[in-house]
Amino acid sequence: MKAKKRYLLLLVSVAFLALCVLGVNRLKKGGSEGAENWKRRRKRLSDDQYKDPRWLREGGVERPGSGGVRGSACRLETCFDFSRCSSYPYKHYIHPVDDKVKMSENYKKVLDILRTSPFHTDDPDEACLFILSLDTLDRDKLSDVGFVGNMPSRLANLPLWNGGMNHLVFNLYSGTYPDYTEDLGFDIGQAMLAKASIAHENYRDGFDVSIPLFHSVHPERGGMPGKVISDRFPVIHRYFLAFKGKRYVYGIGSDTRNSLHHLHNGQDIVLVTTCKHGKNWKELKDDRCDRDNQEYDR
Repeated sequence: MKAKKRYLLLLVSVAFLALCVLGVNRLKKGGSEGAENWKRRRKRLSDDQYKDPRWLREGGVERPGSGGVRGSACRLETCFDFSRCSSYPYKHYIHPVDDKVKMSENYKKVLDILRTSPFHTDDPDEACLFILSLDTLDRDKLSDVGFVGNMPSRLANLPLWNGGMNHLVFNLYSGTYPDYTEDLGFDIGQAMLAKASIAHENYRDGFDVSIPLFHSVHPERGGMPGKVISDRFPVIHRYFLAFKGKRYVYGIGSDTRNSLHHLHNGQDIVLVTTCKHGKNWKELKDDRCDRDNQEYDR
């Protein structure tokens, strides 16, 4: 099958997977009354109130799911306002872009695809789901490409952030060398998380979405038709399995990648790794590093 808008299929599916869990009947439960409350509440907010997401939870009109449930306890039943999704099709809204804040090419592609979706709206009152215009894909502090600092204050200044309610946050990389813990550097509050390589213990079932890791050179849309000319199976290739990448001599992920050499035979299974990662890899290198680096650079 010809490739057609790969990002659109991936990201739109991710954005609305959580909404389909409880079914259309649950989504209609809030009705038009909840939507009208939202509009009236927005008109009543002053600039200062808008900057404080606690107002919507404590001083404003109470909404379904606004009982203060936070973080790991969040589920659709407790941290999602279904009254905003009373009409079909369900729309998503992207926060206005701040040109003064840097954004990676990867996240630009994500937003471009979402904007061209038939489910996109420029009216937040019509939105069921909200997408940040702040780049959250790379949360490694050592990254000089897409890391955006001061996220807590930036989120607090977003008029519609509302503690993350009805928001979907995208992330590919989190934490930093050498441990790479799943630390985003900010509190996502009641937002859903669409994340690559998410740990099982951090995944909130029925709320978060696990997505594949995609490279920065991944095309925004499908290009020319593929070159497959036969449906012969099994496919005859020179290599059965191949991987070339960095391994971590210390920290999370090291156990798995440090064991790849056991499968490497240099013929139909080629798994080569380098220890050259981080600033102090030489001090932490193991007995295999010199040999692995030589094989990697060959």
